Amino acid sequence: MPPPNASQRGDSAADRRKITTQSLRRMKERKEPIAALTAYDHLMAQLVDKAGVDVILVGDSVAMVVQGRETTVTVTMEQMLYHATIVSSGVERALLVGDLPFMSYQVNPDEALRNSGRMVKEAGMEAVKVEGGEPICATVRRIVDVGIPVMGHLGLTPQSIHKFGTYQVRATTPDEAEEVRRDARALQDAGAFAIVLEKIPAQLAESISKELSIPVIGIGAGAGCDGQILVTHDMLGLYNRFHPRFVRRYAELAGQMHEAFRHYTQDVKARAFPSTGESY
Repeated sequence: MPPPNASQRGDSAADRRKITTQSLRRMKERKEPIAALTAYDHLMAQLVDKAGVDVILVGDSVAMVVQGRETTVTVTMEQMLYHATIVSSGVERALLVGDLPFMSYQVNPDEALRNSGRMVKEAGMEAVKVEGGEPICATVRRIVDVGIPVMGHLGLTPQSIHKFGTYQVRATTPDEAEEVRRDARALQDAGAFAIVLEKIPAQLAESISKELSIPVIGIGAGAGCDGQILVTHDMLGLYNRFHPRFVRRYAELAGQMHEAFRHYTQDVKARAFPSTGESY
């Protein structure tokens, strides 16, 4: 399916208005779907922002799609701050959310608060995202209490991959489904402004979305959520290590880039580049 016409968004004054956490809540209330994508560098952030995306997440997925790691758990706080800083300089409209990486918020609420503050003060993020439910709600409350918005993340939580041992769908049993539902309520009560539900059954995700007053953004969680998020490198066909069924490829840039690099190399080897017109 081809991507929507970019000219359909970003033309009116309303479309250019800065997105805030309150904007997302109003979008949920009027049943306007929320579009979210990841970005890790200035140029990509500019392109995503100008396309009219509502939320840009500087995700710890940078560990896999940029750094070439096997999981997200290896990325450090300093690395996340670097990527968040260069992303924030390229964004005018979208709400900026920075992932807190593994072990940057789990040790204690004070450390979590310090790292959240760095995301906002040093890197220009407008909110942070954490993984987990009831066990981290005291931490969420601590961060929110000082004025930093927090986005939750439930279902398949990649920072816990060594605990799960697999990237398979979560919450397929009644007990785990009820746990996700309970965690979602707890995060809302703790002050989270939104929740990401990853790779859980669509019916459960839709039910949770209807139950909560805060926006629920899905990834591999069906069409019943209040919005959707994808990893930009996945939807552009840049990251080819695996292709989850929930990722719609809007382009196949890896193949196009490979051909461009190969063609350039052939031209150089054949002394066909640069031409006289490309020389001084």
